[in-house]
Amino acid sequence: MVKSTNFSQQANQKINRREEESADPPFEETYKKLFDEIRIGKATSKMRNYQNLFVVEECELPLIDLEQLKGREFEREECKKKIAQASQEWGFFQVVNHGISQDVLLKMRKEQMKLFKKPFHEKMNDKQLNFSAGSYRWGTPSATCLQQLSWSEAFHVPLTDISNSIHHPTTLSSTMEQFATTVSELAHNLARILSERMGYKSKYFREACLPHTCYVRMNRFPACPISPQVFGLMPHTDSDFLTILHQDEIGGLQLVRDGKWICVKPNPEALIINIGDLFQAWSNGVYKSVEHRVVTNKAKERFSTAFFLCPSYDTEIRSCFEPSVYKRFTFREFRQQVQEDVKKYGYKVGLPRFLVSTH
Repeated sequence: MVKSTNFSQQANQKINRREEESADPPFEETYKKLFDEIRIGKATSKMRNYQNLFVVEECELPLIDLEQLKGREFEREECKKKIAQASQEWGFFQVVNHGISQDVLLKMRKEQMKLFKKPFHEKMNDKQLNFSAGSYRWGTPSATCLQQLSWSEAFHVPLTDISNSIHHPTTLSSTMEQFATTVSELAHNLARILSERMGYKSKYFREACLPHTCYVRMNRFPACPISPQVFGLMPHTDSDFLTILHQDEIGGLQLVRDGKWICVKPNPEALIINIGDLFQAWSNGVYKSVEHRVVTNKAKERFSTAFFLCPSYDTEIRSCFEPSVYKRFTFREFRQQVQEDVKKYGYKVGLPRFLVSTH
């Protein structure tokens, strides 16, 4: 009995030492039961069908040159038309000549990589970062099956945390400040263009989406030994107005197009824009919030940085014209419903919860 106890203690100490030394979160130890089902050969036909979902074609998103917005009137209108059309038909598009310098993007990636290379236990308890509690996240705490697990880690940081860091600046905080400021302006400009294409000119997005309500999320997707059975991020839609993404050259972002999953070809010169749930509701279903995911890579880690254009929790979301497809709801109500569904079902239901009844 004593020997058994000593062995158990030694095993735990070994795991703890590995966690302290390794940059990777302890995925395999934490979700051992889920991984064992694969290793001992319990893959059912359902699991095999699940794995087949990863066999997808590669495509290029609609590419829009924002330099046209500085041109003559017909060029500006053509560019705005392309933005709106891609938002309706794809829910995703990519932009070049977007106004965010390559220097800022490269510095952001460099600082992000340095941050994620810290030992896991430091990332969990690093008080020097001055980020809000819970900013560092990894895995999927509510996962009950392999399909619900996200093999990734992230720092999900409110813009106020970044601006507050200027009193004790670091190269990370100053770089994040540069990135957030420029990308936020791009997001607001795109939101204005999309609202004007709906015939709705107002300061709604400027007034609703303020620095203290928006977020920057730094993602790392470690190499996964059992790829592609595990998602980097499980399928979801974004719970915001707009997301702006800067990804590396590794690839792995996939989205649903015409009922099929397709793989997005990386473009190092472009930023990826996607419509969120709130914009779909606000536009009365004209602009599409599309389901997307990230798949893992067996040999290489992947990095990305996202900006989320979000309103305050008390902001009421309602369609910009009638009859409305969706009920009116606050962002708080939407978030609470999402959290309840994830807790109950293991996944997000989202906008279908807020459809106006047809009865």
